[in-house]
Amino acid sequence: MSKYWHVFNVGIQNTLVYRMNFLFRATFALIPLMGTLYLWRTIFASNPERGQIAGYSLASMTSYYLLVTVVDALTAVTEDDWQIAADIRDGRISQFLLKPLDYLAYRLCLFAAGRFVYTLTALLPAGVFLAIQHEYLVPAADWLAVGAFLLATVLTALLQFLMSYTMALLAFWVLEISTFIFIVYALEYLAGGHLFPLDILPAPLAQALNFTPFPYQMYFPVSIYLGRVSGREMWQGLAIQAVWVALAFFLARFVWRRGIRRYSAYGG
Repeated sequence: MSKYWHVFNVGIQNTLVYRMNFLFRATFALIPLMGTLYLWRTIFASNPERGQIAGYSLASMTSYYLLVTVVDALTAVTEDDWQIAADIRDGRISQFLLKPLDYLAYRLCLFAAGRFVYTLTALLPAGVFLAIQHEYLVPAADWLAVGAFLLATVLTALLQFLMSYTMALLAFWVLEISTFIFIVYALEYLAGGHLFPLDILPAPLAQALNFTPFPYQMYFPVSIYLGRVSGREMWQGLAIQAVWVALAFFLARFVWRRGIRRYSAYGG
């Protein structure tokens, strides 16, 4: 494990070079968030007699989007898939085939280092924004919900990384993987709960989405914190999320083995 700890440290040092980029990215990412919050405030203001929309109050809806921002900062895959594809396309993957270093674990360490630095950098703008919006923040129901939320967030990060890792491995077969990445990103954004809470959709559609991995990439951990998912449903959701992580891991291993069989590199 010491070599992977060294990879994590090197990843932090390399990522710190982009700390100002991360700061500006985290700051300007709050602009569309502000637009979304003002949109929902207008929607709630136009229906004062109802007070709630699909079981959400203005405070809980605002908290949903604030928590989405937090979870996204902790779990989002940024450049990892592009870097993996470049390693394969440019032949740099060869060095990992000759060393006692697992490429999946190597990339996971770099992903963790990147998320660690990005989260630290985003603390300032995100903290200021959350302080401004504190009156709309809904506290967690209890400490069990907080613990389950943290566990689900870790599983979300693993699921997002493994899915992006597997998509990047398509570079063993195709020269350009951007189309596949953008398709998966669009599905994650729509079916994962980034754009809106999934339980405001018609019940049959929301239930159908639960058979896909996408709700467990964002909507599910946020719903645990807000108390929208609790009790037996929460534990079942965590079990399903863990199963998706396991399936994504085995799929990543399978695609890697198949890709290595057709991989070839020439020259010194």
